[in-house]
Amino acid sequence: MHGNNETGKVFLVGAGPGDPGLITVKGADCIARADVVVYDYLASPTLLAHANPAAEMIYVGKKGGDHTLPQDGINALIVEKARQGNVVARLKGGDPFIFGRGGEEAEVLIAAGIPFEVVPGVTAAIGASAYAGIPLTHRDYTSDVAFVTGHEDPTKAESSVDWHALATGIGTLVFFMGVKNLPTIAANLVANGRSADTPAAVIRWGTTPKQKTVTATLGTIVDETRSAGIKAPAIIIVGGVVNLRKTMQWFENRPLMGRRIVVTRAREQASGLVQRLTEYGAECIQCPTIQVGPPPDWAGLDRAIETLDQYSWIVFTSVNGVDYFFRRLFENGLDVRALGHIKTAAIGPATADRLRTWGLKSDLIPESYRAESVVEAFSAKPVKGSRVLLPRAMEARSVLPVELARMGASVDEVTAYETRQAENSAADLIARLAEGTIDMITFTSSSTVKNFHRLLPPDRVDSLMDGVSVASIGPITSQTARDLGLSVTIEADTYTIPGLIQAILNHQA
Repeated sequence: MHGNNETGKVFLVGAGPGDPGLITVKGADCIARADVVVYDYLASPTLLAHANPAAEMIYVGKKGGDHTLPQDGINALIVEKARQGNVVARLKGGDPFIFGRGGEEAEVLIAAGIPFEVVPGVTAAIGASAYAGIPLTHRDYTSDVAFVTGHEDPTKAESSVDWHALATGIGTLVFFMGVKNLPTIAANLVANGRSADTPAAVIRWGTTPKQKTVTATLGTIVDETRSAGIKAPAIIIVGGVVNLRKTMQWFENRPLMGRRIVVTRAREQASGLVQRLTEYGAECIQCPTIQVGPPPDWAGLDRAIETLDQYSWIVFTSVNGVDYFFRRLFENGLDVRALGHIKTAAIGPATADRLRTWGLKSDLIPESYRAESVVEAFSAKPVKGSRVLLPRAMEARSVLPVELARMGASVDEVTAYETRQAENSAADLIARLAEGTIDMITFTSSSTVKNFHRLLPPDRVDSLMDGVSVASIGPITSQTARDLGLSVTIEADTYTIPGLIQAILNHQA
């Protein structure tokens, strides 16, 4: 909070039509600066990740006539919070000034003497049409477009919409919030001179993995929309440009479009996997089953760091092992120069890449990315009599230290970090599985499998997982899953995140 002795400020922020990537840079900055975030039903919850963890989050969504807080209440709320000295981000779906009632909220703020700014957003008309492959203007079709509310009460004695002008004078028409009134909209356009053969489209959940588009003509769009089960939120596009979708659609053609995939990786490590799956069209549900953190004590690693001059090799088995080792090395007043005489081995390219960020090139990268392959790679190295440091997680597999010791090496296995059960509510996950709305679960380690399994009621595991594909990063993870009674549908040939993604894509092909 910026202090109760001064009036705060309100930012009316356009959240965009659904895809969180469409938030503007300024919009994201306003969310990050806010003491209070007041957000709508159509504002992607993902955008809340931009907010300060200490910020107050207030949901005021409106869905199908069910108002969590009426507009007068929202107006009063943002004024009250600003008068308390807060910076308020009023996060609104689409653009605040295009059927977003942002103008009304601005008027209230002016009357109350509250400073405000308007941060435009990508409106649904622009975003959804582009993602559906429908350009709203095109030199071969039309040079004009109109945005129209489709929410007008059809029982009104006199419409405020000039149907004749729309029907005969505008090339492309975009109706917001009009699915319920679609029969009236289509009938009015045809009655006022628009041909019943005019192409029309209805786009639901535009720009999101749930996007669904129906195309028809004004004469048939009502029946086609009903048949497809299209409901709000959706926009309606009328005009010849709709025909361009036949060749220009791109978003809904992606290989994982609409697939609902659970990502069980630790939240701080999941972004790459989530981003790539989302790019391919998946709807990712993040359910981190593990948390990565420092070990219970640093004694073992500290002793190893104090005696680095005695080691010939350091073997890193994960990105986490690299990061936690080097952070502790620096905390002990040393840097990479302390490793100048030591050779390094890394399991997998991601671990080797992370090692490079700390200034070291790995001397040994096995062809396959698991402990057994490291052992095999070391078989050609003279390690007898060498001292090997193995900084890794608590409760890691014993294959590596046992086999290196068998080769004659002296292995010091020290705890650099620990993985533990993430503090998660399993209720939403269990509900989704019970509803049959989850298509796939991804596992990137044995610990993600074990902790996921613990989230499920023991007597319901089989029924909840019925029809759900399991995608595993490699054979060790797969075996853990099978040991717990889970059938593995997909297994990566290359035991990396890119390998897992490729395996999922191959399975969908």
